[in-house]
Amino acid sequence: MQTGSIPLESLSAAFDLQSTLESGQTYLWTREDGEMYETAGAYGGDAWYATVIDENVVRVRQTDGVLAWESTTDADALVRSLLGLDDDLTAIRENARGGRLVADAYDEYWGMRIVDDPFFDCLISFICSAQMRVERIFGMQEALREAYGERIEFDGRTYHAFPTPAALAAATEAELRDLGLGYRAPYVQRTAELVASGELTEDDVRGLDYEDARDAATGFVGVGDKVADCVLLFSLGYREPIPLDTWIRTAIEDYYPDCAKGNYGETSRALREQFGPNAGYTQTYVFHYLRNGGD
Repeated sequence: MQTGSIPLESLSAAFDLQSTLESGQTYLWTREDGEMYETAGAYGGDAWYATVIDENVVRVRQTDGVLAWESTTDADALVRSLLGLDDDLTAIRENARGGRLVADAYDEYWGMRIVDDPFFDCLISFICSAQMRVERIFGMQEALREAYGERIEFDGRTYHAFPTPAALAAATEAELRDLGLGYRAPYVQRTAELVASGELTEDDVRGLDYEDARDAATGFVGVGDKVADCVLLFSLGYREPIPLDTWIRTAIEDYYPDCAKGNYGETSRALREQFGPNAGYTQTYVFHYLRNGGD
């Protein structure tokens, strides 16, 4: 086991681990006390969160002004990347627009960062997220890991890596349905085939101009504009995307009615202009704020 810690005072602004990992950005981390999305405040207390990246277990927790980590590898740089610790959050907020709603959201969850999840893992998890409660989405990812992911023993616990594209491509639709994926099963299997065969991969999306990248990502089976935006925002480093889900559409109706343009693309452009630079960051704060009862 390797361990380390990152003093939070060394960051450019505050950090909130719980909000970062429990705000609907990622379904690839597990809160090891079993209370994911069940408690609020205090940055997750002393709870450990764990994920598996490139066959390495990474565990983190925030306490006493420190972000501690444990891993099967030297994970300091990896943790900084996964959790957006080098983002200039102060500058992002200073350049955000959107009036009282945006100001209140940043105040309430100050320190939340945008995650940087592995592309394929993020892609599959958001394909599974369609019309599904958070608990069920997490359950699907856990089922996929346990059925098709590599088993890793670490610190007396058993972890499972996310399945490789080849592993999921080899699964049958019936097997995936048995894991609870329902109608999403053929989407997952076919998308895995595209990636495993090289027909359509991360390299065909990463680095394109934002709207071109979103269009390219919709080439994966089961991926529409909203899921594409989630994948670009939470795994490929784009900061423009605003996934237009129910909560953001409510924000448009209640606060920014002039941004409602009748179709996804034009509404997205209008709200990006409203929120300003790093609109995806601002969207994530607004989404988390409204989802948790903010007005």
